[in-house]
Amino acid sequence: MADILIVDDHAVVRAALRHLVASEEGLEPVGEAGSASDAVAAAEALQPDVILLDVTMPGRSGIEALPDLRRAAPGARIVVLSMEDDLHYVQDAFARGAEAYVSKDSAETEVVDAIRSVLAGRRYVAASLGAALAAGDGARAPLPALTPREEQVMRLLALGHTNQEIAHSLGISVRTAETHRGNVFEKLHLGSRAELVRYALDHGLLDASA
Repeated sequence: MADILIVDDHAVVRAALRHLVASEEGLEPVGEAGSASDAVAAAEALQPDVILLDVTMPGRSGIEALPDLRRAAPGARIVVLSMEDDLHYVQDAFARGAEAYVSKDSAETEVVDAIRSVLAGRRYVAASLGAALAAGDGARAPLPALTPREEQVMRLLALGHTNQEIAHSLGISVRTAETHRGNVFEKLHLGSRAELVRYALDHGLLDASA
C-alpha cells in the first residue's frame, strides 16, 4: 500500500483528491496539509511514498518548498499539481526535485497515472506539457549525432512517456517512435532509461528554455 500526502490550500480540492486516491487500489491518503510549512512538517512525520503538491499556496509556493520536502521525506516522490501550465514552472519543479507535473485541468486518470509512474521510478509530465517541452523553441542547436526528431523523442522518453504516448504527441506511428527510440539509445550508447534521464538532465533537455 502506497501512502499519499495531499497538499493544497483549498479544502474542497483536498477532499476531491482524498476521494480519488482512496478509490484506487494500492493507494491510501494518510495526511493533508494546507500550506508549505504544514506540508514539510507532515512529510517529516508521515514519511509518505508520494506527495501530491499544489503550486500556489499562501506564503511559500509548493515549488519553493520542494527542497525542504525532499529533505523532510527523502524517500517520497513528489507529484506537482498546478493550474500553471507555463513551461518555466515545469522546468523549475523538476530542477527542485519533483518527479511529476500534472495540470489540475487534467483528467483524474492522468493524476492516477502520474502517481503510479513515480511509484514505478519514472518521471511523468502531462501529455500536452510534455509535447510542448519536446518541441522547444528551436533556439538551441541539436545534440550531436541525433536528428531533431530523435531529440524530441529523447525528451519525451526522459519525461516518462511510452512509445504510444510519444507517437500521439508527435503525430507519428508507434513503429516510427520505436525506431527513433532505438536510434537514441544506440547513438548515445545508453543502456537504460535511468541513463537516458541522466543524459537529458546533464544536457538541459528538460529545461523549458532549451
